[in-house]
Amino acid sequence: MRIPSTAGAQIIERSRFFEAPWCVAAVVTIALAGCAGGPAQKKSAANGQEKLSPAVAALYTRLADDEKRYFAARDPATFKNDETAATASYEWAWNDAQDAAALCAKTHGCDTTKFDAAFARMSGQVAATPGGEEATTPEATTTAGEASAVAAAVPEIGRTVTLLKGRELSEVMTLNGPVKVALEEWLTSLRPNLMDTYENYQYLRSLMWPEYEKAKLPEAILFGIMAKESGGRVHAYSRSGAAGLLQFMPATGQRFGLNYEDGFDQRYDPQLAARANAAYLNEQLAQLNNNLEMVIAAYNGGEGRMQRLARSAPDAGFWDPEIFSQLPPETRDYVPVVLAAAWLYLHPEKYNLQFPKIDGRLGTLVLQKKASLAELAVCLGDAGSAHDGWFRALRNLNAAIDPRDPQPASTPLRVPQQLVGLYEKNCIRGAWGAVASDLHQAVLSTPAPTAVVSATRRAPPPPPPVAKARKAAPTYVVRRGETLSSIARKFGCNNAQELAKANGIKAWDVGKVHPGRVLQVGVCTQ
Repeated sequence: MRIPSTAGAQIIERSRFFEAPWCVAAVVTIALAGCAGGPAQKKSAANGQEKLSPAVAALYTRLADDEKRYFAARDPATFKNDETAATASYEWAWNDAQDAAALCAKTHGCDTTKFDAAFARMSGQVAATPGGEEATTPEATTTAGEASAVAAAVPEIGRTVTLLKGRELSEVMTLNGPVKVALEEWLTSLRPNLMDTYENYQYLRSLMWPEYEKAKLPEAILFGIMAKESGGRVHAYSRSGAAGLLQFMPATGQRFGLNYEDGFDQRYDPQLAARANAAYLNEQLAQLNNNLEMVIAAYNGGEGRMQRLARSAPDAGFWDPEIFSQLPPETRDYVPVVLAAAWLYLHPEKYNLQFPKIDGRLGTLVLQKKASLAELAVCLGDAGSAHDGWFRALRNLNAAIDPRDPQPASTPLRVPQQLVGLYEKNCIRGAWGAVASDLHQAVLSTPAPTAVVSATRRAPPPPPPVAKARKAAPTYVVRRGETLSSIARKFGCNNAQELAKANGIKAWDVGKVHPGRVLQVGVCTQ
């Protein structure tokens, strides 16, 4: 598993506003011990190698073929020779690899980290070495050669921090050099990110914390991971395809029940993401002898690597050279930064830190007239306790709604409780509702044809530039948050299926059209 952190990586959100970077029904008990990381396979007595089942071997072969086809199609010479065929070829390979990843998540003994590593290579974040076992994350490649204050502070030997079920984290966590260096970073240069994460989390807490409580995990770890991965932004999306508050890669998300429902990527669902994250941590705690530091390292650097290191040095702690020195720089930074954020969540008073008082109670706002989330954010302003306005909270709590699309009257929205009364005052009886509507209509009448953002189904990287004349054609580039249905309405198509057919989109993928894709809309404009 590889879930890149947001430090040093570009994060894109599925909203119409670009923000600075910073990753539900009954309770499901996920028991996948022996299936994660290193697959539970029988070893051949002859050579000690893992013996793959026919189904797993077929999936690995399919992935290797897809990756080979992908890179062959993206070769500049091939692309220049026949751009249309090359584009179709690499898009087919990309999508087929994603389908194979979905099957891998459901196949016993299949290692989903191989698929995550392949996607990282294909998206250009690591060296293109098809079939390679390990991949380097964006952070490791962009900060190569830079000294890390956190990593430099590691002692030669440090105490292992273990998570004991039923005990408070503060009872078992040890503050060593790396964690103290990370504490200073959170309290200085990263302080705004810490405060934003806290505020965002308080509005999401009633949805996420119960999942950790059921799993008997400390809430502070949930906060620490969120602070490092996404800053509490539900629609955070990394360049390598990790998505959501807790930055799940597609294959790993599917392995823990985060799928696509009616075109919505459940990695963006706060409650389901917290449930999947808790299931992952508990699975790895069982695999790694309840060593919390190693589990957090596995979340970032891959459980396969951590399990191999643990087997190679069974008596070593995380900070021991036998373990720590074998980790990539990103993971050596990641663990103390997560632990430091968790510690500050528990003990802000010890560091002259005061988190804002947030009323995180949730309520239901029923629209009295048609309005979008963006309009509500404008007319609500900064009333109440939101110094940065309410757009982030509205967006986080209604993740499946396009913030630009007007919702009909009587639509229920999940909002902070205090907004229920403020809505009546500011958006219905006051003048701000008319102002918000006027601004929003002006925005909608000015299409922006080149926005490229994240997708419910991860889009392949754009093709290499080719100096080639193109014939003018009625096309449209999908904008952030748009669906095929909304585009069909915009250009006068009778329905989304008509537009899908014209663009070769399969019926079951109608809800998954990705931002940045160029659509032929002539069938609508004729």
